[in-house]
Amino acid sequence: MTERQRLKSQRILIYVFFALLTFLSIAPFWVVLVNATRSTEQIQQGFSLLPGSSFIKNWQFLKGKGFNIFQGYGNSFIIAAGSTILSMYFSSLTAYAITVYDFRGKKFVNGLILFLIMMPPQVNIIGFYRFMGQLNLLNSYIPLIIPSIASASNVFFMQQYLETIYQPAYLDSARIDGAKELKIFHSIILPQMKPAIATMSLFAFVQSWNNFLMPLILINDRGKYTLPMLVQLLTTDTYRTEYGSMYLGLGLAIIPLIIVYLFLSREIVGGVTAGGIKG
Repeated sequence: MTERQRLKSQRILIYVFFALLTFLSIAPFWVVLVNATRSTEQIQQGFSLLPGSSFIKNWQFLKGKGFNIFQGYGNSFIIAAGSTILSMYFSSLTAYAITVYDFRGKKFVNGLILFLIMMPPQVNIIGFYRFMGQLNLLNSYIPLIIPSIASASNVFFMQQYLETIYQPAYLDSARIDGAKELKIFHSIILPQMKPAIATMSLFAFVQSWNNFLMPLILINDRGKYTLPMLVQLLTTDTYRTEYGSMYLGLGLAIIPLIIVYLFLSREIVGGVTAGGIKG
């Protein structure tokens, strides 16, 4: 076998391997979307990759049971968009301060960020619930949006990314020209962090969109239910045998995330690569 043939064989194996990984990644989503178009009887009969003809029936069943998908979209979008915007801005600002300035306790701050990343969020649920109750913020979106300002994982990623692009000479030149620190951050640093912001924005948006436990604890008004909370209602006794409608609810919940991911996929790859390689 010649060198050219060997390289061609290796390339084919690589393509086959990544095609298999792609199929394994897409298959679960495809199965959900396919089952959303099938009836309960068809789903119980077995597995299929071909769409059925019961989409309209499943949709009418959901509407008849009060499954307000557009209300769920709106509520989830308000929380996800608000928390993402706040988290990205303040995480970038915090990462900028930690990276650019030398101050006493800097190592302690970095250690605290790592500690908060490793701490399970379920640990403080009871204390957080009681605190929100004392502030009269239960059944409100505020506890689901404002705390995202302090996101340790986002700060850590932004800091790692910023260390790869940080050039002290640019900032010193801006300071000599009379630019203030916030002006430097908004005009010089923030535009350079767009790949990292795009990447973490998607992760933060998806995490907030899929968040179920905290809204379930804090919200009891049916009109304020997020989409995961509405989907959870499909598992009650009323919908126990309507598997087609259940899959339709799940499919409607993940479609916006698939669209956002496809739209930002290039920025995700670029941001993760730049954030993980120093030099």
